[in-house]
Amino acid sequence: MNRPRSALWLPLFDDLADPRVVASLAAEAEEAGWDGCFVWDQLCRRAPIRQVADPWIALAAIATATERLRLGPMVSVLPRRRPAKVARETATLDRLSEGRLTLGVGLGSDRFAGELSRTGEELDDRRRGRMLDESLAILAAAWSGEPVHHRGEHYTVDDMTFLPRPVQRPGVPVWAAGFPGNVKPIRRAARLDGFFPVNLEHPDQLSEVVDTLTELRQGDMASYEIALGLPFGADPEPYARAGATWWLPEFEPGVRLDTVRGVLRDGPVT
Repeated sequence: MNRPRSALWLPLFDDLADPRVVASLAAEAEEAGWDGCFVWDQLCRRAPIRQVADPWIALAAIATATERLRLGPMVSVLPRRRPAKVARETATLDRLSEGRLTLGVGLGSDRFAGELSRTGEELDDRRRGRMLDESLAILAAAWSGEPVHHRGEHYTVDDMTFLPRPVQRPGVPVWAAGFPGNVKPIRRAARLDGFFPVNLEHPDQLSEVVDTLTELRQGDMASYEIALGLPFGADPEPYARAGATWWLPEFEPGVRLDTVRGVLRDGPVT
């Protein structure tokens, strides 16, 4: 069993709503031996949260403050973002970080802060699922460096070329989020580069997911990533044995800066 890599997973609220603070934490994490720094992507949060940072600006700050850490949004709700703009943002950020970007994607939810309903975004899960798949197709085409000709149900990109390309080939790695018992997200994740299971309660659930992914990918799991958010105090080892390759300690929204620094200084999984 290989040691799972470890990443900070930062909710960009209140104490962590300043990109300079987040960049400083990422630099400290790199020095302490952590492998990555991922950030939440939310527009708002319910009280008592008051301050929220933009993930892409925070990630740019992290990229310039570090040299080795893998970074990215975990996860970005693509159905509320324009895919052509995301294509530009991801390619630029991947070049800024010299090929260290991972794009986490998901459907999102309205239940945490009402960020979909309060901004007039699509509320139907199935439609957001189709929007997500369409966005992923556009991103893959854009990262190729070839002209993109797309006319779909939700988006149009008419003969545009997205240059420069990302550093990584054939494009930025994409990890898809989803609930373990939901078949569609797992099928989507099997076509991508990684899976970010949500609300896992036991390592056996992860074993079942890994078996399904292995079957869908016809055994090709050598470079496939499975990232897992776990509460403080949880033992990552059973999950690593079940197939997890990344461990992300979970912070509560509005976590205090000194709490993050304490976890950071305790160091990554050994």
